[in-house]
This record gives sequence, structure tokens and C-alpha cells, in this order.
Amino acid sequence: MLTRLVDFAGAYGVTTEMLMLFGIGLGVLVMVFGLAGAFSGPRAEVRRMRPATASYAGTSQGADLIRSYERRPTGFLKAFVPSSDSERTKIAKALRRAGFHSKHAVRDYYLLRTFLAAILPLAFLALMMIPERFNVPIDLGRLSGVAMFQIVAALVFAGFYLPSAWLRHRIAKRRQQIEYGMPNALDLLQVAIEAGLGFDAAMTRVANELARATPAISEEFLMLQLEIQAGKDRDRAFIDMAERTGVDEVAAFSNVILQATQFGTSVSDALATYAGEMRINRELRAQEKANKLPVQMSGVMAALMMPTLLMLCLTPVLIRWIRVMNVDG
Repeated sequence: MLTRLVDFAGAYGVTTEMLMLFGIGLGVLVMVFGLAGAFSGPRAEVRRMRPATASYAGTSQGADLIRSYERRPTGFLKAFVPSSDSERTKIAKALRRAGFHSKHAVRDYYLLRTFLAAILPLAFLALMMIPERFNVPIDLGRLSGVAMFQIVAALVFAGFYLPSAWLRHRIAKRRQQIEYGMPNALDLLQVAIEAGLGFDAAMTRVANELARATPAISEEFLMLQLEIQAGKDRDRAFIDMAERTGVDEVAAFSNVILQATQFGTSVSDALATYAGEMRINRELRAQEKANKLPVQMSGVMAALMMPTLLMLCLTPVLIRWIRVMNVDG
């Protein structure tokens, strides 16, 4: 296989020395960035946050909750990560809504897209060089140059845009998980407050209880408490949680808590009322989807039933017409 790779590269004017230099350079590049990432220390604000959040940072859901914001790309990363602050902010917001809170999430996301866009065509080209003794069902060696170019272009496109599609799917799935779990979380929060816990302690207790059942809500509640303990303003922390999730129920929950705190009303009563409203709204949405089903199914049923009805009605007529034509003939 190595011989075929060398022959294939030689056909395009690439010598063996060039391939060796490319491999050595790639290995050195990976080693340098790996060592830089392994020995780089945390930023100053992260070091200040850790003493106040030591009790939460060791939990299974809190490994990436302490984070710093994404920096501008420097050096080699400028070739992969966009230098536009608005573009990086947009991707960082999408990654946070998907549950990725690592400080290098944006960098890793773009590196993954670039890696897949490069590795899929290379895997296809390597598959073309597999010897015949492996019994490959498709003889890729007989493909024309245009077909090979089309396949390679399609693989590059798929490798670059599949992570984006997967990210949108994960965001939708996480939002659905939060929407379905918020009423139960509010009920637990109400019970914890009525049992005598403070609001912050109640949120921490509920987050720990929901770590397995609804990890997305547990993560958001823990992150909210971490930010408050790190010195962020409570109002700002709740607003950031609503923006981070992108879920209307969480935004309404933040407004309920902030209004109850501002006007001095009972947080427990406000949570009970809002939890009941959330269940009613979810039931109304389910009824709305159920009422839309007959209209949506009518087109499918018509498309499937009309050809069958036409065949049942017209087939006897067609048979009789054929018989009459044969008799006249």
C-alpha cells in the first residue's frame, strides 16, 4: 500500500523526500501544539474562581463549568478560526446552547471541521489504493477523473458541514430536554425552599438531584451558582442563563425569580404558579400538534390512496377495452 501511495504521489510530481518532509513537519506541528496545550496554565480569573467553587468543580457535571471566554486566534490558528469577533461569538453562543462550555470550544469546533474535511477525502483516496486481495466490493480504480473530483468535493463538503448539522441537532435536543424537565425542576425547587433551604442552597440541591435525570438543567443551575459565587451580579447571572440556554421557559423562570426578589413576594408561591402554567402550556402545545395531524396526514393519505383507487376503478375498464379491441381485430 505504501508503494502505491508513493507511485500515486509520483504521478503528480510529488517525490518521496517531499512526502517524508510533510510527515515530519505534520508530526512536529502536532507535538508542538500538544505540548503547548498540556503545559499552558489557567488564566488569572479562572484561578480566582476555583477556591470559591472547589466543592462543585469536582462533580461529574461541573468539570467544564469553570471557564474563560474564547480569545482571538493567534499564530497557526488564524488559518482555521475566524478572526471576526461576531462570528466567534455566534459560534460560542451556539456551542454553549449545545452544552459545550470549555474555553477552547470554538477552537476545537473549527479544528474538528477542518480535520473532517481533510480526513474524509484522504480516506477515500486511501481506499482506492487498497490491493485487490481485500475484496473491495466497488472497484474505485475505474472511476474517471471527473467522478473522483466530484466524490472528493462531496466528501470535503460533508466533512466541513456535518459538524454544523450535528450541532444544530444537539441544540434542539438539549432545548427539548430543558423544556420537558423545567416543571419537575421547579417543583423540586419549591419543595426545597418550603423545607427551609435558602434559594441558592435549594438550587444547588436540585441541580445535584437532577444530575442524572436532566443533566442539562443540572448543569445550568450549577453554572448559575458558580457565577454568583464568583462575584457576578445575581440579575446578570439569571439573564445570562436565559441567553445561554435560548429556552423561553428558562427566560420566564429568570424573570419570575427576579421579580419575586425585587418586589419581596414569596418565591415558593411564584414557582408553584409558574410550574402549573408551564404544564398547561405544554399540554396546549401537545393539543395543537394533535389537531394539526389530520391536515398533515390528508396530503399523505391522498398521495397513497389516489393511485390505488384509480387502478381499482380504471383497470376493469382497461381490460374490457383491450378485449373489445382484440375481438374487433
